[in-house]
Amino acid sequence: MKANALATAWFVDERHAAPDLLELPCGRVVVHSSRCPGKESPNEDAAAVIPVADDTVVLVVADGMGGGPAGEKAALLAVHALAGALEEIDPSHDQQRRFAILNGIEEANRSIQQLGIGAATTLAVVEICGRVMRPYHVGDCLILVVGQRGKLKLQAVPHSPVGYGVESGLLDDNEAMHHADRHLVSNVVGSPDMRIEVGAPLELAARDTLIVASDGLSDNLRVDEIASEMRKGNLWQAAERLALGARERMSGAIPDVPSKPDDLTLLAFRPRRAFFQRPPVKAPAERVAAPTVEPRRPGPERGESTADTATTSAAG
Repeated sequence: MKANALATAWFVDERHAAPDLLELPCGRVVVHSSRCPGKESPNEDAAAVIPVADDTVVLVVADGMGGGPAGEKAALLAVHALAGALEEIDPSHDQQRRFAILNGIEEANRSIQQLGIGAATTLAVVEICGRVMRPYHVGDCLILVVGQRGKLKLQAVPHSPVGYGVESGLLDDNEAMHHADRHLVSNVVGSPDMRIEVGAPLELAARDTLIVASDGLSDNLRVDEIASEMRKGNLWQAAERLALGARERMSGAIPDVPSKPDDLTLLAFRPRRAFFQRPPVKAPAERVAAPTVEPRRPGPERGESTADTATTSAAG
């Protein structure tokens, strides 16, 4: 499936299928969403890819609380609240966009509480504008940025006792995945005590890959395994390998590895090379006249490929 440049792509109650490739002016997004193996009830994950402008997109993953009432409805409310808030803004205004995301999350929190049935969802949102991304999250959804050589450049800290244990150095990743409390979450959308964590902006390199996913991925694959897979091959192939690997773990067919059957949703993004072929344009200093001749923007180097395929010789 390919999305129009300014059309929101929705992923709700998805069953198992091959990943979808969305071509946007600012980059490529691959989306996989599948229901827990053997599950007959709805997929409680929801996701959206929300293009705001040619150089701006917002990625959203909501993971409705499994076992709770109407988890899928809570996830859908959260994603729709985000999209609705972003529809009301001037797409060129950075501050409006940031406020819209925060307001959308708060509106989702109110709407879910008003259901009055104890529904809740975790939520991960990433705003990408040109080369720069900024993460927002509530709960334990996964947000990673991986360099082309597998370097982990960003990992959002899960809002959970085990997540804080890993961040503080009391647990390593392997211990965390086997911990008895690894499924506990301490912050959700739908709670009077909800808090939104806003990360610092991060400038993406040309071959970086951003992953936003429900905990169906991180409860079955270690972060180093995810990073290793995402650095190899094109984006669609990498996302497909992650989805197949996580679902194989869920089956319990591999002994002595973590296995948590769950709904699985992941979004993987790589920016277009065009955003890295010229430096950002800087405004002239105050009281200094602008040049009368616009400087020529450099094009790609001779022989440079614009294909979205990772190579081990690229910097990352």
